[in-house]
Amino acid sequence: MAIEVEWARMTAPELKRLAAERDALAILPVGSLEQHGPHLPVITDTASAGAAAIRAARLVAEDPRAPVPVAVLPGLWLGMSEHHLPFGGTITVDYRAYFGILEGVVRSLKSLGFARLLIVNGHGGNVDPLAVAVRELAVAHDLPIVATTPWFLNAGEIAAIFESDTMPRHACEGETSVMMAIAPDIVRTGKLDEAMQQAPAPVHAPPGFSRFYSFAERAPVTGTWGDPRSATAEKGERFLAVQASALADAIRDKTLWTRPDPVWRAGRGQGTASGRVE
Repeated sequence: MAIEVEWARMTAPELKRLAAERDALAILPVGSLEQHGPHLPVITDTASAGAAAIRAARLVAEDPRAPVPVAVLPGLWLGMSEHHLPFGGTITVDYRAYFGILEGVVRSLKSLGFARLLIVNGHGGNVDPLAVAVRELAVAHDLPIVATTPWFLNAGEIAAIFESDTMPRHACEGETSVMMAIAPDIVRTGKLDEAMQQAPAPVHAPPGFSRFYSFAERAPVTGTWGDPRSATAEKGERFLAVQASALADAIRDKTLWTRPDPVWRAGRGQGTASGRVE
C-alpha cells in the first residue's frame, strides 16, 4: 500500500507521530494566484510546485533502503505577483506579508517537532524573496530550511524536453505541458494560438541590472512569455519526473541539511570557523 505523504489527507495523530521521527521533513509548495495567459488557470504555479513536491515525497517515503518521514503541506497560493496585476486575475502580497506567512509556517513546524523544511517554488517572482527569507528564518529559528525552484534543477535534462522554447518562462511550453499532465480539464487548448498574439515587442533588461518590471513590459497583450503551442501531457510528465528526481536527491543530500550557524549568538564573532571561542 502506498505511503500517504499529503499533509491535508492525514490526521493530527498521524502527523504527530511523523513529526517525532528522526529528521522528519515538511515540504511547503509555494506558488501564486496570477494570470497565465488566455490558456492556463491562475493556479498554475502553485499546482505545478505541488505536483513536483508530492512526486518527490513519494520517491523518498517509499524508498525501501532509507525511507524519509515526510509530509507535503497544501500549496501556498499567495505569492509576490504585483507585476502581473495589469492582466487581471491576480492576487498578491508584499514582502512583509509574505515573510510573515512563511515565518508562521516555520514557527508552527518547529512547535510540532519537524526537523527541517523544504520549500518548493513554482513562481519566478518568489525566487529572490525566498532567498532572503530562507536565510533569515533558518538562523532566527535554528531550523534547516532549503528553498528551490524545480524548473531550474537539472537544467540540461529540462532543456532537452523543450521543443519550441529553450527554457522555462511563463505560461510557456513547459508550464502548459505540466498542467496538461495534472489538470487537463482546466487548460484552454483552443486558446494556444491566441496566447502568441504579442505586440509590441517585449522589453528586455540589460544584463547585470535590477529594477521593477511589470509583466505588461515582459509579455505585452496576452501575458504569455514563451510558446505553449507544442505543449503535451507527455512532456509534462517528463518535466515532473526530472523535477521530482532532483528534489528527491536534494532531500537525501546531507550537506544541504546541516543546522544553521548561530551567527547572531552573543560572542559568535570571537569564535572560529568551527564555532569555538579562543
